[in-house]
Amino acid sequence: MNPETAVDQAREQRRGVPISPAWWLALCGGVLFLFILVPVVALVYRALEAVFAGAQVSQSAVLDALQLSLVTTFSSMVFIAALGTPLAYILARYSFPGKGIVDTVLDVPIVLPPAVAGLALLMAFGRQGVLGGALHAAGIDVAFTTVAVVMAQVFVAAPFYVKSAKTGFSTVNPELERVSYTLGVSRSSTFRRVTLPLALPALAGGAVMAWARALGEFGATIMFAGSLQGKTQTMPLAIYAGLESGLGPALVLSLILVVASFSVLLVFKILSGRTVGAV
Repeated sequence: MNPETAVDQAREQRRGVPISPAWWLALCGGVLFLFILVPVVALVYRALEAVFAGAQVSQSAVLDALQLSLVTTFSSMVFIAALGTPLAYILARYSFPGKGIVDTVLDVPIVLPPAVAGLALLMAFGRQGVLGGALHAAGIDVAFTTVAVVMAQVFVAAPFYVKSAKTGFSTVNPELERVSYTLGVSRSSTFRRVTLPLALPALAGGAVMAWARALGEFGATIMFAGSLQGKTQTMPLAIYAGLESGLGPALVLSLILVVASFSVLLVFKILSGRTVGAV
């Protein structure tokens, strides 16, 4: 046997069995999963401790904040779906001057700090804002109202839906729509019966992300709408206000928000899965 070959074989034996790439994938993925899971579990654990220790929060404040969060996020999603779906379809299917600019502008709320987003809304729609002055003269005040909460949520959450919906529409084969047209089906009926069902998984995923972003919105809301109980104080703002009474009330409010958001997301994903399966 060649001495060099024998040396190479001895080295391979000392090295042992190489680690499978699957183990590296599992290790990296597991670290990230635990990094996300551990804080949530810790929050729930400490919140339950606070509950058993007798931490008290205002029941009216909790109910008002929870109801306001659900109502405003539902309203936001109606606006986002109604206005964002046509925009996403246009961006996916048509070319027009300035399309790149439109697409870039839609990314701005994603990278913009929430406080800056709230200040931008205030400068546009506040009493002294670019458009707010005219609205105030007409007897319409938007800032520091429930409408302002919805506007802040739409501003920060809409891009998540539009981007996902655009991707969904882009994956639908245009030939399927052309076949529908040749069969005498109108454009609107083709969109409802062909395009929309095929793009529905992406739309559902975008809706989940947008709803979660709207539910957790804090910075833009407090800058543009304030924190008025029963009027503009959503659950994240109620948690921040609860810190003034100590950590216990804030933990209890956080637990309620975790349970509520997880439950709604779970139901939403189950329904979306059934819809996708039907398609």
